[in-house]
Amino acid sequence: MLVAFSVTPLGVGEDVGELVAEAVRIVRASGLPNRTDAMFTTIEGEWDEVMAVVKQATDALAERAPRVSLVIKADVRPGVTDALTTKVETIERHLAG
Repeated sequence: MLVAFSVTPLGVGEDVGELVAEAVRIVRASGLPNRTDAMFTTIEGEWDEVMAVVKQATDALAERAPRVSLVIKADVRPGVTDALTTKVETIERHLAG
């Protein structure tokens, strides 16, 4: 599955980059395929392992902020692997054609 998520600490001021970086650090340390852009971090893996990473990243921010906002979008396709890369390659191929 692919899970795109955004976790935002609330009540800590406008500059949340340092805290968000901690969440991304947790994702990268997980060893699961992932990609971060300006709005979301996307992780690929099995349900339990992906959700465990999302929880760990959320919990890390909750330790340092009085409130945390979490947005999740999931693409659940059993048997599909490397969707993190192939979905983008498909779009790029269509754009080039």
